[in-house]
Amino acid sequence: MAPTVTDATGQADANGSADASGTTGTAASAGLDAQAGASAQSGTSRQSDTSGRAGATTRTVTELADGRELIYYDRGTPPTARAVADLRPLDAVAPSSEVRQDPMTGAWVTVAAHRQARTYHPPADECPLCPSREGRLSEIPAGDYQVAVFENRFPSLAGDPGTHPVPPALDDPLHSRGPGVGRCEVVCFTADHDASFADLDEDQARLVLDAWTDRTAVLSALPGVRQVYCFENRGTEIGVTLAHPHGQVYALPFVPPRTAKMIDQAARHRAATGRNLFDDLVAAERASVGSLSAGSPTAEHPEDSRVVLAGEHWTAFVPFAARWPYEVHLFPNRRVPDFTGLNEDERAEFPRIYLDLLRRFDLLFSDGDRQVRAPYIAAWHQAPAGHEDELALHLELFTVRRTADKLKYLAGTESGMEAFMNDVAPEFAARRLREVARAGAANPTTVTGPTTPTPATGPTPVVTGPTPATGSTPETTDEEAQR
Repeated sequence: MAPTVTDATGQADANGSADASGTTGTAASAGLDAQAGASAQSGTSRQSDTSGRAGATTRTVTELADGRELIYYDRGTPPTARAVADLRPLDAVAPSSEVRQDPMTGAWVTVAAHRQARTYHPPADECPLCPSREGRLSEIPAGDYQVAVFENRFPSLAGDPGTHPVPPALDDPLHSRGPGVGRCEVVCFTADHDASFADLDEDQARLVLDAWTDRTAVLSALPGVRQVYCFENRGTEIGVTLAHPHGQVYALPFVPPRTAKMIDQAARHRAATGRNLFDDLVAAERASVGSLSAGSPTAEHPEDSRVVLAGEHWTAFVPFAARWPYEVHLFPNRRVPDFTGLNEDERAEFPRIYLDLLRRFDLLFSDGDRQVRAPYIAAWHQAPAGHEDELALHLELFTVRRTADKLKYLAGTESGMEAFMNDVAPEFAARRLREVARAGAANPTTVTGPTTPTPATGPTPVVTGPTPATGSTPETTDEEAQR
């Protein structure tokens, strides 16, 4: 049930998301009625639901100087400054990417040579994602914002995917190629340059969720889009070139390799058992511990359980065959294909669960006065078009750091053969992620970042697992991490 997102004049569409308005509108902000019809056919609900929210989310759509779309998301009525013009002398964007199919694997590779010129580690006072101010104009013309989304200036994919669908390999199966069409958007989580997603409060995190949901509804309605992918890269170790807290949304004209493998595995599981793969996966992980009800302050937690935390509507666990040293998958307990399928109860609980999880990652490698932020990728998997009945919305969150001083490099087996070798046992990783939350609550100063987030409280999420001695900080030795 998609949240109601109203335009700057307060007019919501019948689908629960606003038509593009404000100063301008583009094709990427239209077509929601068609998406609602497609949802009805697949059995996915996209109705609006406003109960229990701390103020409506509004959307203001405008344009940057080169014609790219910029969208502000606000809680409540946005300030009039949202319509401020972009005064930069920018030329129109002319990306020249293409997609090529690997004839040995069938995977599509995007070639986008123009991205070599993209902005690379600018100083903080020249950050293009900070609000504009006198003497320094950025990608965000307004002097402040809550959440801002805009078309990437250096996109890997651009253009209407419906006019140039990815071609099948027919007359030349060894050299199948096509224009790199699609859409790449940047999502700025906050105007605070020095913050991180983990520093947001629950209402801010909910606003980001509303933005992700709205972009999913809009972009998945575009003809030719196969999958909408929301993600965040954090940390220079990951390859991030802009330090400002932000993520991205890709509207892909093809099904990427990892999703294709999930489609195949889900079909195999259905054929073998008659059940849904993701339903069985979440049920099995939740069954590994005792009571997971919201009213239970503790739960009997076997040492080999991989559940990290659980709420009434969400469960986070380390996967059985984790590829990364610390990797957590987060699922809504009720299977939905994408963000638009979440109901209000699931949306209301999400900020507590997600912020708790991110803060645990920031506690993993911090010890006393030493604060080490975990570089991570937060990858939101959503069902591609045509597979809404079998695939499930879920997060795959992982870090490339295996200890405070060591990184996990993708070397010969991983890069050369796509065969992962994990240095940390998944059960140990889950136990460590359970323990750091207890230690962080006892010693909040060990939380990384310029501000100290308040540890998650309330009946949900339920933090499961044994309680370490009060005030103790679990230690990770290299020997233990290698088990």
